[in-house]
Amino acid sequence: MPASVRVLGVDPGLTRCGVGVIDVERRTPTLVHVEVVRSEPDEAIEQRLLRIGRGVEAAIDEHRPDAIALERVFAQANLRSVMGVAQISGIVLRAAAERGIPVAMLTPSEVKAAVTGYGAADKQQVAEMVRRLLRLDAAPKPADAADALAIAIAEGWRTRVPRASTSTPAQQAWAAAEAAARSRR
Repeated sequence: MPASVRVLGVDPGLTRCGVGVIDVERRTPTLVHVEVVRSEPDEAIEQRLLRIGRGVEAAIDEHRPDAIALERVFAQANLRSVMGVAQISGIVLRAAAERGIPVAMLTPSEVKAAVTGYGAADKQQVAEMVRRLLRLDAAPKPADAADALAIAIAEGWRTRVPRASTSTPAQQAWAAAEAAARSRR
């Protein structure tokens, strides 16, 4: 197992797509890069997808992650929002496949459980834990940036989860959430 792993996390969105890159050594995540790639709602859909896709690909090519973590699309009442997330997710999946980078798909509750120890944590709680875990002066803004970093941290810990006797409460909660998700499949 390598000494550290670099994970690029993506909080997919058509207007704002969070991209966060971290290194995880042992159980300690370190911030490498964070940004929000944006598109304008009045742009043609193909131009929006192109803009977001180029931004994500630029981050992948610049930071060369060992893995990409992507928030899994979940059902919502707003079909337009779900479609945008699904379209961006497809672009990220294609970019990863083209570069031979493995992708993990994580649900929002899996990410929340990993970083806060509570699968129903709110955005402010997630952002605060990201701030603490990465030893930042302030939580990344907007929320899409903090969410992308949380997704990357969750995957970095998931692929490097230590034995229960040495893991933190948040990591133990993550392992339990992951086991529960596997049993529901």
